[in-house]
Amino acid sequence: MSSAPPRRVAVLGGGHLGAALARGWAASGLVTAADITITRRHRSKLDSLAGEGFGVGTDNAAAVSEADVVIVAVQPAQVEGVLRDIAPVLGARPLISVATGVSLAALRAPLGPDAVVARAMPNTAVEAGSSMTCLAGDDRSGPALEAAESLFAGVGRALVIDEDMMTPATALCACGIAFFLRTIRAAAQGGTEIGFHSEEALLLAAQTARGAADLILTTRSHPESEIDRVATPRGCTIAGLNELEHRGFSSAMIRGILKASERAGELL
Repeated sequence: MSSAPPRRVAVLGGGHLGAALARGWAASGLVTAADITITRRHRSKLDSLAGEGFGVGTDNAAAVSEADVVIVAVQPAQVEGVLRDIAPVLGARPLISVATGVSLAALRAPLGPDAVVARAMPNTAVEAGSSMTCLAGDDRSGPALEAAESLFAGVGRALVIDEDMMTPATALCACGIAFFLRTIRAAAQGGTEIGFHSEEALLLAAQTARGAADLILTTRSHPESEIDRVATPRGCTIAGLNELEHRGFSSAMIRGILKASERAGELL
C-alpha cells in the first residue's frame, strides 16, 4: 500500500504534462494548489496556473528548497541542466522524473550516487484523474517510489515495472492515449456520417469508449469475451468488426505501438 502523499510538491517544468500533473493532483485533493509550485523559464506562460492558485516561478532551486518531493517534467535534453541547478539544495528529498528515456543512472549522475530518485511514465489523463502510470525504481529509490505511488495512484492507476520496460510503457501508455483519442475521433466521424450532429457523435463515441474500458477494468474479462457477447450471428456488430479487420484496424494499432516504442528507444 502506498504512503500518504507529500504535502508540498515542486513541479519543475510547466508544459502540458507538468500542468496536467499539477491540476490533477489539486483536483483529486491529494495536494492543495497552494502547496504545488510550478516552474518554467518564462514566468508569463504560467499566468493561467497562477490564476488557479498554484505557486509559480522561474527559480528551480527555490522551489525545491520548499518542497517535500520534486517532479522533473522538462524535456529530456533539459534534464541534466535542471538537475545540476538543483543538486546543491535537493538533499534527501525524493525526486521523480517523468522525462522520456532518462534512466535512473542518468538522473543520479548530476546529483550523486545517493540521490533518491524514481521514474514515472504517466499520460495527460492525469488531469482527469484517469492516467495509467508506470513507475520504476531500484534498491535506492524507496522514498521516491513510495511518493510516486501515492501521487500517481491518486490520479488513475499506477503499476511498478522493471526499468527496462519503461520504453515500452512510453509507447503503450504515454503515446497510447493519443492512439485511443484518434480512435474516438474516427468513431465520432463515422457517427456524423450516419446522421448524428458532430457534438452528439463525439459524446456517443467517447462514452462508449469509456464504457468499454470500464468493462474490462471492472470485470477483468478478456476483450474478446465481451465482444462475443455483442457479436451475434449475421448481426451488425460482426459485420462492422469484420470490415475493420479487412481494413487492417488491429494491425495498424499494433504497428503504431511498435513504431512509437522504436522512436522512444531512439531517445535513450
